[in-house]
Amino acid sequence: MFSNMNLSFRQLRTFREVMRTGSISQAARALGRTQPSVSAMIANLESELGFDLFVRERKRLIPKPEAHYFLEEANLVLDRLAQSARTMQEIGNLERGRIRIACLPAASGFLMPRLMSRFVKTRPNIRMSLMMRSSRIIEELIASQQYDIGLAETPAPRGTISMQTFELNCVCAVHKEDPLASREWLSAGDLHEKPMAALFADHITLQKTKAAFADAKAHFNQHFELQTFLPALELVEQRLCYSVCDAITAASYQIYRERDPSLVFVPFRPTMTFPISILTPAHRPLSRAAEHFCEMLSETILTLDSATGSPGQFGPD
Repeated sequence: MFSNMNLSFRQLRTFREVMRTGSISQAARALGRTQPSVSAMIANLESELGFDLFVRERKRLIPKPEAHYFLEEANLVLDRLAQSARTMQEIGNLERGRIRIACLPAASGFLMPRLMSRFVKTRPNIRMSLMMRSSRIIEELIASQQYDIGLAETPAPRGTISMQTFELNCVCAVHKEDPLASREWLSAGDLHEKPMAALFADHITLQKTKAAFADAKAHFNQHFELQTFLPALELVEQRLCYSVCDAITAASYQIYRERDPSLVFVPFRPTMTFPISILTPAHRPLSRAAEHFCEMLSETILTLDSATGSPGQFGPD
């Protein structure tokens, strides 16, 4: 009913207070304004509507039937505005909103859900979506501005994506009862001819691992070829092989088996890094909630120990 009118919040609030108190003077006191200003506000409202809402008798205002109907409409508008104001305050206080995350497999099973649970414990009205995708798909989802946050292997720079990049040291997954588990670090020479689980041929970690073995004149015996490192850890648990993997995978394992781990993660020498990036849309600003989650994710990645992923960071809450 207001589409062709220029009604204001102050007019509606003043009218409601006049109806509630029954007089201009009491409404003025409740609103902290003068009687003439309240009278002028009501007169302007009636002029905007095109008809009188009150009958004036001996300095009294008697509401007409139209006033009672209009009060219902005014209450709906004012209550809706009040609710919107509360919602925006909750958004500003990081208590409401939605965050859409696309995550590479290494972190999507355990590490990212652990961070999400910590984030929403004090923000129960924040809705979060988590989709596990390959790094290549994540790059496209962020570039097309469809998701708020992506965690992926570092892509080539492009104008539609903002990136925060980390170089995480790789580690060697070893069964805790294996003699090599007590070593301070392991080299390619220590793994000469031992069965290994590694990724597919064109993955950067396999290329770096094979180069390290070649430099050490050690034989790289790839017994298992995999799409991700997580299944490699099951094979290492069965004492079928070793695996040089990234710190994200190591941290995920420690969350999964935090009470009874079968593996240890020994630093690999020479140092071999795995590039990973937090991706965000370059042309769509993040919400305040998404910004704060990005900060939390960044701090978590930075605290990953170069060897094991800092088990204390992901222990029981």
